[in-house]
Amino acid sequence: MAALQPDKVFVSCGESSGDFYAAALVEKLRRHWPDTEWFGSAGPRLRQAGVEALADMESLAVAGLVEVVSHLPRIHGEYRKLARAIESRRPDLIILTDSPDFHLRLARRVSKLGIPVIYMVAPQAWAWRKGRVKAMKRDLAALFCLFPFEEAFYREHGVPATYIGHPLARMAAASSSRGEFLARHGFRDDTPLVALCPGSRKGEVERHWGPLFDAVARIGGALSCQFALASPVGFSRRYGESFFRERIRGSSIQWIEGETWDVLAHSDIALAASGTVTMEAALLGTPLITYYKVTGLSWLAGRFLVRVPFYSMVNLIAGRRLVHELMQNEMTGQRLAEEAVALLRNDGARQTMRDEFLKLRKALESDEDPMERAARLVREIFDESSHGS
Repeated sequence: MAALQPDKVFVSCGESSGDFYAAALVEKLRRHWPDTEWFGSAGPRLRQAGVEALADMESLAVAGLVEVVSHLPRIHGEYRKLARAIESRRPDLIILTDSPDFHLRLARRVSKLGIPVIYMVAPQAWAWRKGRVKAMKRDLAALFCLFPFEEAFYREHGVPATYIGHPLARMAAASSSRGEFLARHGFRDDTPLVALCPGSRKGEVERHWGPLFDAVARIGGALSCQFALASPVGFSRRYGESFFRERIRGSSIQWIEGETWDVLAHSDIALAASGTVTMEAALLGTPLITYYKVTGLSWLAGRFLVRVPFYSMVNLIAGRRLVHELMQNEMTGQRLAEEAVALLRNDGARQTMRDEFLKLRKALESDEDPMERAARLVREIFDESSHGS
């Protein structure tokens, strides 16, 4: 007897990391549900996995409390479009990944249809905006957490949360050897390589680029270095080749798209915007300095809402400062360069950081493939909802 499978599944992401996780989950599920129709908000990886893109993930990708205001009309238009698609096409399951401001609102509207809503990559409600928990308890059939402490927090508040493990602890790896990577891009083996990771969203990059570019000049003035600018798959398609070409013209920076793990794995240090890329760097064993910048109003508002000792997930998991955090006004070219040069000159500090990152990776590793576990849980939720209907 053939296994029961859904006719249609709605899946949505709002940024590059969400696109990566959601695509990995869809690929696992398609092995069991080869005839299922997939549609939603997608990035390049979800499209490649066979998801019909009713909206591009980039239309949802805005960071900052104040920055989002000017984008609200467009975001609201995407929200209405996706909500109407769910209401008219009636999928059997709804899978939302990250981007909580958008997806929790969508979950509230569509949960009334009686369709199970599964949310992957838990919002950081334990750090700020704890009021979201009530809505998550009401609207979600399941919440998949990537960090072990999140499951306990959410379950204590009545949210059906499950720790699946962190996919990157298994998946993050270079695709080529250091020698192959350096040869492919013309880097020298005898000169330190610095990875530049300013973010995956256009707004992030624009806010970070000035200080980061200044830091490159200062680092280059103090030490002989090479610089690799990493951007995610599809960045140039969304913003055009000229977005970075114009910014790095006349500099020693080499722009590499779609090879972030290789860039990180083979760099001596990374200057990485706070977010998923800092976890990728840590899991790949790359010493790093992290930073982030928003508008002044967003920063002031966030200071009253955030209740954590660190901003970087790397430091939060460790429970102490492993990496330097240069946030808002501290993110200047001078400070970035000072920290980078000091780290490049201190072999012992870099090795200590690598040792600590290895412990972090082992702490996040799980016996079962996180995406296999997520796929199994999704199938169980579908089976239960099918038998109950």
